[in-house]
Amino acid sequence: MTDPTHQPGRGERPDPAGDHDSNSWGTTMESSRRRFLALAGLTAGGAAVGVGAAGCGTAQTGNRPGGTESQGRPGASGETFFVAGFQWGPPTNFNPLGPSPAWPSTGGQMQLIYETLLRFNMLDGSLQPGLGKELIEVDAQTLEVPLQDGTKWHDGSELTADDVVFTFELAKDNSLSYSNVWEYLESVTAKDPRTVQFKAKSKPLNLLPVRNAIAATAIIPQAVWSKIDAKKLTSDTNMEPVGSGPFKLEKADQTQISLVRFDDYWGKAIYGTPAMKMINHPIFRSNNDGDLKLESGEIDASQQFTAQIWKMWEKGKPVGTWLKEKPYYLPGNTPLLQINNKVKGLDNPLVRRAIAFAIDTPNIAKTAMSDYSDPANASLILPTGYEEKFYDQAAVDSQGWKYDPDEAVRILEEDLKATKGSDGIYELPDGTRLGPWTVITPTGWSDWQTACEVAAKSLKAVGIDVATEFPQAPQVTSKMQNGDFELACWSASGVSLASPWSRFRDLMDNRGAAPLGKTTFYNFIRFSDPEVPGLLDQAGAATSDEERREVYQKLDAIFREKVPAVPLMYRPLEFYEFNETNWVGFPTAENPYAPPMWQGAGIQWLFKLKKVGT
Repeated sequence: MTDPTHQPGRGERPDPAGDHDSNSWGTTMESSRRRFLALAGLTAGGAAVGVGAAGCGTAQTGNRPGGTESQGRPGASGETFFVAGFQWGPPTNFNPLGPSPAWPSTGGQMQLIYETLLRFNMLDGSLQPGLGKELIEVDAQTLEVPLQDGTKWHDGSELTADDVVFTFELAKDNSLSYSNVWEYLESVTAKDPRTVQFKAKSKPLNLLPVRNAIAATAIIPQAVWSKIDAKKLTSDTNMEPVGSGPFKLEKADQTQISLVRFDDYWGKAIYGTPAMKMINHPIFRSNNDGDLKLESGEIDASQQFTAQIWKMWEKGKPVGTWLKEKPYYLPGNTPLLQINNKVKGLDNPLVRRAIAFAIDTPNIAKTAMSDYSDPANASLILPTGYEEKFYDQAAVDSQGWKYDPDEAVRILEEDLKATKGSDGIYELPDGTRLGPWTVITPTGWSDWQTACEVAAKSLKAVGIDVATEFPQAPQVTSKMQNGDFELACWSASGVSLASPWSRFRDLMDNRGAAPLGKTTFYNFIRFSDPEVPGLLDQAGAATSDEERREVYQKLDAIFREKVPAVPLMYRPLEFYEFNETNWVGFPTAENPYAPPMWQGAGIQWLFKLKKVGT
């Protein structure tokens, strides 16, 4: 059962080569649904978005990047909000329970069709209203969520507490992406038709993943999904999704996914009505296509890695990000050099510590991340945003590491008594040669590939023999889950209500993690330390941030001592970039009315955008 916060490669890793998880591809939709969006200049061939010469990225108003005025796009395209960066192949299903649903049905995406009870804000860790009004802590084990008044499904039927109970119970009886919350849940019940009660287990008592599941689990209609055979829950295509959100699926084919505003949305009295009538996600063949359309103003907002994005506004384009200055984005995730702790040589913590000192993380931040990252610190806790209150820079400085190849060599020669062979590679006293080892990451994940190349070059420079290999994403996923790797660039859980607890669990908790050769969904590196399970349980049962901070620092100290993995760079939880050719009012650090998110509380900004000139 997977951690709902841990979805490596899903929705966050655009693939310039077009090589994505095979589940994202496959046969196109039936001919009756092969319809094309009739917007000015949108061509089916090549999935190119155009708005006509009159509407392409022109000058902007003085308070926006670019400096002069714009009339926006004409016609139907001017009433449409174009997005990019989530869908990289023809949509084959819109099943929110499936492993690879199309945008926007998967986890970690805007709640346009399916909604959650509450919405996480990564800026301050708060939970904001969604389908539910608030989170009520009844006692140490019990949480309640009263539903908003008038919640309804797209078919007009009432959305009740029974739908919520059904959604969670479904994961208790079947293996779904959020099933592991039942390791900590005792029950989910309808206290009344409009109130849901969550009761946690007393052992281990841990409300962190429960709260996170409340904020991250998309609620589905019992009337629809109860009719689907349990064996088909994850494979049903759900091509006509019935949700509760402000948009409905209008068209989908091999070139695009188009949503139409649902004007009978239950939440319009609370949240308002979005200004755009349509939301369209063109399906591009590469990152470059999306970059060009973002720069021209034919894409309004994007969630894809765009190298050197500052060059767009240096050209006078009305492009923006959350921060005006580097690193432009808020850290929300930490791709790591995950080290298989069962491989001979790599099973030695001092070898791993030498590796940590050897890697040129400043170069990775500059090249792989286009300066969108500060050099990664020796910590599993993010140093900014919601997790900052748990971070301890003094401990990182005194106990950790930073790029220092001389110190790496000192560890190898003085602490490990390793000797360098005629080929320049070190060998331990027991004859274990430090390599050849291979670091893997999926092909097409260009920034991660660059990080791997920098790491391999850095390690070779100090006498550790490492090469790179970039298989297809499904192969890498399988290798990670089965422990069939030596080194890999891979993520752990991003920022959430359960982090950094979930990140420590992902990397360091051996309870329930399968042995080498067996499929596991966390602790891919097969790390083990006798203190970690108890500390994780302490953090989960803590009743204050001060208590959690104390426990997290103990876990972080173990991480720095044993070095099971090495943070390579910081990434945003999601990339957030926009062009104000047609829509204005995007949140930024200077106007932080909503977080730079697409998921969770990020949906707030969709309701605040306005058409240029209105």
